[in-house]
Amino acid sequence: MIRAIMHGCNGHMGQVVTGLIKADQDIEIVAGIDLADCRENGYPVFTNLRDCNVDADVVIDFASAKAVDELLKFSVERQIPVVLCTTGLTEEQLQAVEEASRRVSVLKSANMSLGVNMLLKLLKDAARILAPAGFDIEIVEKHHNRKLDAPSGTALALADSINEVLDREYIYKFDRSQEHKKREKKEIGISAVRGGTIVGDHDVIFAGTDEVITFSHTAYSRAIFGKGAVQAAKFLAGKPAGYYQMSDVIENC
Repeated sequence: MIRAIMHGCNGHMGQVVTGLIKADQDIEIVAGIDLADCRENGYPVFTNLRDCNVDADVVIDFASAKAVDELLKFSVERQIPVVLCTTGLTEEQLQAVEEASRRVSVLKSANMSLGVNMLLKLLKDAARILAPAGFDIEIVEKHHNRKLDAPSGTALALADSINEVLDREYIYKFDRSQEHKKREKKEIGISAVRGGTIVGDHDVIFAGTDEVITFSHTAYSRAIFGKGAVQAAKFLAGKPAGYYQMSDVIENC
């Protein structure tokens, strides 16, 4: 039985993962971390990560970007692998993730769903063909009104996947309101919409002359992210130090 610590256990995704793991015979949550112990989760909850002295095989993180620094230190010191699902990290934090992965196994993904990670692969094939043919590339992402970061980590991951096969020659354009000029050929426009209870909606648009190709992914429930995180935790437990991605999990399914 894999023993997991749920970092951000009382948040929306923490509760989703808690429910999924309760029905899973291969993994259990042995402790939770959250600023307030305000729920009956069936496992001990620590309001300070440093106070958590429970033995575990992996940490599942769905907390906030400001809590990632301490989490990485904890993971390295305790040598507990971490599935890092929090988005909106700074460049300094991303560098810290890289450094931590040299000492402990870290799996980071902007989006934990199987569908999105399959989309990342499909976009590479599309970009190889359509970008040289002169197609413009735009990404529109939509999320609920409580989401803090914009654009979403998933939107940036989609752009990065495209840019990777285009020799990283494309720039990202987040705002055109201050400019009065035609778009550059080698740019990827990324727009963010926030409203209501939208779980997650991403459209990648390849707009050419007289034709448009759109790749779309819609999440109807946060459960898809939780399922991916649980699968990732099972994969990561016991792995040697290194930087892992959801593509590694998919290949081992």
